[in-house]
Amino acid sequence: RDGLVAALRQKVLAVCVGPVTALPLQAEGIETYQPERFRLGPLVQLLCTELPARARVLPVAGHRVEIRGHAVLVDGALRPVPPAGMALLGLLARRPGWVVSRAELLRALPGAGRDEHAVETAMARLRAALGAPHLIQTVVKRGYRLSLDPSADSKYGA
Repeated sequence: RDGLVAALRQKVLAVCVGPVTALPLQAEGIETYQPERFRLGPLVQLLCTELPARARVLPVAGHRVEIRGHAVLVDGALRPVPPAGMALLGLLARRPGWVVSRAELLRALPGAGRDEHAVETAMARLRAALGAPHLIQTVVKRGYRLSLDPSADSKYGA
C-alpha cells in the first residue's frame, strides 16, 4: 500500500470519474483530475488532453521526439515500438546525450538474460521502428546514446 501511494504521488496522472472515486486518493495526498461531467466519455477526453501535455519533448538529431506509452512520436508521426525497444529508449531518454553501456541496457531488457547480442538486436529493431536510425548513436566499445541537438547539450548535461 505504501509503495502504491508513494508512486501515485509522483509523476502518475490520477484521473477519477468523479468525487466518489477521487476522495480516497485525495485523503492520501494524491492530486487527482476529474472531468466536469462525471461520465466515462469526458474522462477519456480529459486523458486525451492531459497526457500529451505532459509528454517530454526531446530534440534529437534534428527531430522532435516524444515518448508515449507503447509508441514514440517522431516529428508528429506515431511510431509503434516493441516493448524491448521502449525499455531501451526509456533508459536512454532518462539521460539524454549520455552514453549508456550495453550491460546497463541489457539489464533494462525484459527477459534478456546475459547475452549482450540481445541489446544489439533490440537496438536494431528500435531504430527501424523509429524510422530514423541516426536518432541513436553507437559509441564504439562504450554503448549507445541519443543524438541530441547541439543546442540541447547544455540543457541536458551532455
